[in-house]
Amino acid sequence: MRLTFHAWNRTFTMKHTFPLVFLLLVTACSEPTNSISQTPPSNAITTDSLSLVEKHYLELSSDSTESVSKGTVSNGSLEHGQLFPFFGTNYHYFDTNSYLANRCFVHSLVKSSVLDAYGKLEKTAPDRLFGIMECSNKHGGKISPHRTHQNGLSIDFMTPLLKNGKPYTDLDFAGAQHYLMNFDANGRYEEDPTVSIDFELMAQHLLTLIESAKTNGLTIEKVIWKMELRDELFATTSGKKLQQTGIYITTNLTPLINSLHDDHYHVDFKVK
Repeated sequence: MRLTFHAWNRTFTMKHTFPLVFLLLVTACSEPTNSISQTPPSNAITTDSLSLVEKHYLELSSDSTESVSKGTVSNGSLEHGQLFPFFGTNYHYFDTNSYLANRCFVHSLVKSSVLDAYGKLEKTAPDRLFGIMECSNKHGGKISPHRTHQNGLSIDFMTPLLKNGKPYTDLDFAGAQHYLMNFDANGRYEEDPTVSIDFELMAQHLLTLIESAKTNGLTIEKVIWKMELRDELFATTSGKKLQQTGIYITTNLTPLINSLHDDHYHVDFKVK
């Protein structure tokens, strides 16, 4: 089926931003032993980039064989990895260049689970936009600067935001620079305290993801998330339900890794 891609994502020059991101994220994703508009935002990708993304998806999305994850998230590989769509009704991939560099491949069951969850969220959280960040290489293996993301069972999810208590998506289109955003211990964006993390929506997403993963033969093995923000997450209505599931959200992170996991939350899936 042919996909038509909307311009959700901003394009920018990677050669200036990615080296800095790589330096800061060299140990990332590892533990120690507003409503959606049908009109693209003004900072959306160009028409030329959109064509490249569409062509890229059509060329690489034909493999329907169930994936095989080998090894671990920190030392593994991926066979028959499936490319995640660049966008859908209520979600988008965060960066054009990352997508074209084949950094958005996942295990087929992970793809099914995440898409199923977004489908459910269209009804339970209508008019909200979700963001996917980096996944795995087409064949897995090392994917700088991450220590994990190696076998198609890891995804970074963009933290949903509010501005003055209302849904806010402007920062969703910062591309690779999104990994450099910082939030304080109360979930407020350091560059603009009127912007804050939507803990309730994050909890809703994780609850839905747990349910969809179970349906598709997966479990969520681990969530890497800034330690100071756990209480804020569990304090919400959905957060209380999330805590009752027994989901493992990391409690022992190095200062660097801890500081990097506020603009996004890293999820490791496990095949049952």
